[in-house]
Amino acid sequence: MSVALEFHGVSYTFLGKGNQLRALSDINLNVTEGEVFGFVGPNGAGKSTTIKVMLDIINDYQGQVSIYGVDARRAEARQPLAFVPESPALYEQFTPLEILRMALSMYGIKRKDAKAWCMSVLERFSVAENANRRIRELSKGNVQRVALAHAMVVQPKLLVLDEPLSGLDPVGRKDVVDILNEYKKEGGAIFFTSHVLHDVERIADRFGFINKGELLTVRSPRELAAERADCLLVRFNARAGFEPAAKCLREGEFEFEVMQADLPAFITRLNMAGGHVLTVKPAVSLETVFFKILEDAERQKMQVAV
Repeated sequence: MSVALEFHGVSYTFLGKGNQLRALSDINLNVTEGEVFGFVGPNGAGKSTTIKVMLDIINDYQGQVSIYGVDARRAEARQPLAFVPESPALYEQFTPLEILRMALSMYGIKRKDAKAWCMSVLERFSVAENANRRIRELSKGNVQRVALAHAMVVQPKLLVLDEPLSGLDPVGRKDVVDILNEYKKEGGAIFFTSHVLHDVERIADRFGFINKGELLTVRSPRELAAERADCLLVRFNARAGFEPAAKCLREGEFEFEVMQADLPAFITRLNMAGGHVLTVKPAVSLETVFFKILEDAERQKMQVAV
């Protein structure tokens, strides 16, 4: 498999309030053809900066970024790439059909069946019925669909997506996930960011966790499952308020993640409160891993500081 995207030793600093601030610190990662790479991190972690580097919006960084082997600072590197931001700024006076035909023109793609091709892509994203309506007349979810169709119409080899499922209802999220999986099967590479960790688990082949400009780890779902084998998901009956952090499934029924070593104490506390366990099963939660990685990173920094 060819390497679609590669970061090698990438660091970036900028001047903020009179001080040099480091936004990225020695980032090393790669995405291959047919792979979906999820980039996860809290606000201000460096996700958007990473995308700006890849798009050559930021180019005064240290290190090397390449797209299909071409230096990302060169214009031709972005020819195989399409990008969809979290809040797409499409021309509101244009129609979806015009937006897609404009994309073909900007990429220098000439097709005799341009209109039919654009309509087929809009159909894939379930917005063909709005093909001739103005963007300003569409809902936020449909604008997001048009933005994704705009990216796909040029048949890119690499898709860069910032919160791709933002603004979509559950049906729309499933539709887009299906389209992205189909694109992946055809050999396309995807790099995307998301705050919705459940979506990352559904789509990504590998996850990268970034915080304060540092790439803390890169893992696959299989590695994630192995690491969290000691984490259990307990479903139980109890009075409201017994465990404030538990997820309420229905009245009197809750779900909570408990480490295996802590399970006996949890059951004892539950029984004393008049509740009882319904089921216990392994829990593989990206959210749990995410916060554990952040906690471990902060703990290591504190130990170094001491």
